[in-house]
Amino acid sequence: MGSPPRPHSAPGAARCRARDLGIVIGSCDTGPLNTITDVPGVRVGHTTVRRPPEVHTGVTAVVPDLVGPRTPLPAGVFTGNGYGKLIGTTQLTELGELETPVLLTSTLSAFRAADALVGWVLGRPGCEEVRSLNPVVGECNDGFLSDIRARPVHEEHVRAALDTASGGPVAEGCVGAGTGTVALGFKAGVGTASRVPAVGDRRFTVGVLVQANFGGTLRVLGRTFAPPHPGAAPEGPGPDADVGSCMIVVATDAPVDSRQLTRVARRAVFALARTGAAYSHGSGDYAVAFGTRPHAGHPVADADLGPLFEAVLDGVEEAVLNSLLAASTTTGFGGRTVPALSAEALVAALAGPVQGLGGR
Repeated sequence: MGSPPRPHSAPGAARCRARDLGIVIGSCDTGPLNTITDVPGVRVGHTTVRRPPEVHTGVTAVVPDLVGPRTPLPAGVFTGNGYGKLIGTTQLTELGELETPVLLTSTLSAFRAADALVGWVLGRPGCEEVRSLNPVVGECNDGFLSDIRARPVHEEHVRAALDTASGGPVAEGCVGAGTGTVALGFKAGVGTASRVPAVGDRRFTVGVLVQANFGGTLRVLGRTFAPPHPGAAPEGPGPDADVGSCMIVVATDAPVDSRQLTRVARRAVFALARTGAAYSHGSGDYAVAFGTRPHAGHPVADADLGPLFEAVLDGVEEAVLNSLLAASTTTGFGGRTVPALSAEALVAALAGPVQGLGGR
């Protein structure tokens, strides 16, 4: 059996965010919380599954209030590199519709999570006659720090994340689907950010959430930094730079259609390059973008999408950095340890010559 559900359980979740350090990415205003939940009607829930030292994993749910098989939302998906198991991709691409919340979890737990999501949706009011459903579940491989073969995410963990999803602040770092992930040589996890761009005489909110687990060399404000040493067991190798992924979820209240949301999702994956992503052979890099208010006023014209694109580029870059700064040094499966990004060392490095950025 799985461990008991632990919503929002994350040691080190109170570390810091990029803006706490004076690191500002882009010139656009953020939403009140600088999270994906700044988009009206979007909630986030986490369940962390941790049995040290072997298991460090979990599930994260992004839940739009109005989504359902009878009330799908416009959505788009973009695959930067398709080495992944994004369940529900083909129908989402074909119809441009999101029918369920979006779940993020560990690679070998994605299939159990999808089944649990189907059961949860079928049990919702108004779904008594539903006979077809397209669950959307993304994943990252957290097998460097967690016993991925144990497939420790069970139905009760998925339901806990969905049932406790809420607006307001979003836990980041080693929580939910980010509990065991590693990015750019540091302990990573879940990160989020938002922007409120002006589109003509209107303002809309764009929110992003990332599950960061990819290789490359960290870049902050255009400067490149390397970890002091790879995470490793004694006399063992560090994380395989060719194995990873990044799942990105984008939400907006702008009145845009599925084709335009696919264009938005494309920019979300492009934004990973700003953070130093390697886009390696084994990295599954995906973005799912959905709109929460497709009929709110006259549609945004293609020629006016520029501010939304910029908002996504800046938001993803900041969300990845937030995922690193919120995470804590973790010792996991096989005694392997991955260091956290030191906020103090990062600030010092940005103020002076480039140096190593050890964890604390």
